[in-house]
Amino acid sequence: MKVLITGSNGLLGQHLIPIFLQDSRYEVIATGRGANRLPNQDGYLYEAANLRDSSSVNQLLQKHQPDIVIHAAAMTQVDDCERNKDACWDCNVNATRYLLQAAEKSKSFFIFLSTDFVFDGLQGPYAEEDAVNPLSYYGATKVAAERLVQNSHLSWSIVRTVLVYGIAADPKRSNIITWVKTNLEQGKKLKVVDDQWRTPTLVQDLAAGCKLVADKKATGIFHISGSETLTPYQMAVQTAGYFQLNPQLLEKVDAKTFTQPAKRPARTGFVISKAVQELGYQPHSFAEGLQIVAKEI
Repeated sequence: MKVLITGSNGLLGQHLIPIFLQDSRYEVIATGRGANRLPNQDGYLYEAANLRDSSSVNQLLQKHQPDIVIHAAAMTQVDDCERNKDACWDCNVNATRYLLQAAEKSKSFFIFLSTDFVFDGLQGPYAEEDAVNPLSYYGATKVAAERLVQNSHLSWSIVRTVLVYGIAADPKRSNIITWVKTNLEQGKKLKVVDDQWRTPTLVQDLAAGCKLVADKKATGIFHISGSETLTPYQMAVQTAGYFQLNPQLLEKVDAKTFTQPAKRPARTGFVISKAVQELGYQPHSFAEGLQIVAKEI
């Protein structure tokens, strides 16, 4: 089966490629903007494509006729989305529309990556059937894209996730673990939010969840995240403890300490029982995730 992975230069894309390559049933086509930036370029085909251009998307899918499309490409920096709404809509909604239209011709199974930011954070953790109500423009574009997927003529799955962490090939791309570790090693004080709750997700777990959806061609919405509800401050304290760094440098603050263009939901996190029961999904704990990330730093 041919699987097309969009956003392959991103954190999730980088982890999706190897997990599918390990399964001889799959042939992997990866696509991203510009050149392939991954260290391992063997065993799969990379095609640069502009997903915001319908003819580029049509050409890509017509050429490869994928059995499965995993649409992981998106504009995800929440504040950038608030500042650049046209670009955000183009990346997150129009690109999804073009992919769906092209995928209908090849009758591909379509897996769309979405986010906990489709919710308002008033009553988390959330199950798949809970009503969406985004607070940010980023969240609004993901809701709009989800609706395009749901109204398409394809077999589809929407995989929502929360606060993904892990190591990317790009050293400039930080995550909460490397951010805390680097700053504390340099003796810098950090202000970390303690009034936002999430179920942080190890990127390897998210990639494994997507693979389970693809293997089973499981349709519908799935919440794929970690199982523990933590604040960023709690994650930072665990990180400091693991690397034996000084937790006194961490200052517990409220979200209102920071001036940010986009509103963040206060309490999201996911109920993952559907993914556990229907897919056999088993996430790592945050402590286990720390160990995995530490080996890759």
